[in-house]
Amino acid sequence: MLDDIKEILREVLQAIVPIVVVVSLIQFFVIRTPISLFWQFIIGAVLVTAGLFLFLIGVRISLLPIGEMIGSELVSRGSLTILLVAAFIFGFVITVAEPDVRVLAHQVDIASRGAIEAGILILAVSIGVGFFVSVAILRILLGIPIAYILATGYVLIVLLSFFVPPDFVAISFDAGGVTTGPMAVPFILALGVGATSVLGGKSGVSDTFGLIGLASIGPVIGVLILGVLFG
Repeated sequence: MLDDIKEILREVLQAIVPIVVVVSLIQFFVIRTPISLFWQFIIGAVLVTAGLFLFLIGVRISLLPIGEMIGSELVSRGSLTILLVAAFIFGFVITVAEPDVRVLAHQVDIASRGAIEAGILILAVSIGVGFFVSVAILRILLGIPIAYILATGYVLIVLLSFFVPPDFVAISFDAGGVTTGPMAVPFILALGVGATSVLGGKSGVSDTFGLIGLASIGPVIGVLILGVLFG
């Protein structure tokens, strides 16, 4: 466990320290913002480092193990309906809790002056992720090549884009990006690992990976459908 903590701390420092160094160089040699603002940045960087460190420890000791256990247990129960409903619920809930999704929804609400409400956008994105997590699990069970589902999804995205305002097209692709955040990725991948671990003859690599790619299609389609309905 101590080795894991050291590794996580090293990863966090490697991610944060270069940003602090670059901003510091710009501060002292280029823009020279008020020193009080610079110290706010330093304090914020320290808080981000501490928060990210604690978050990654939490992911390592909780989200990954529980996701794998749930995935394997649901598949072993043998009920396809329960498995797909549970996958939808987990995808939905984990997206509602995703910080990146809330940031996007808040910014869209501000930029659109309330025309696209944050709550409605979060709901559309979460439903899209939940649906495609279920589709991804079903793909694993049925052995459907991922290329078929990806191609179908993006063809549908292109067709929908002709029937919505341009603003919704831009927002939809950003929505697909923000769902691949620190909450969703560990849990969805762990869910897939757990599901494939109890399926005889299945390849953990080819079947598990690709879930995030499929899940990220859901928000794009969800927001585009929202644009068709309310655009």
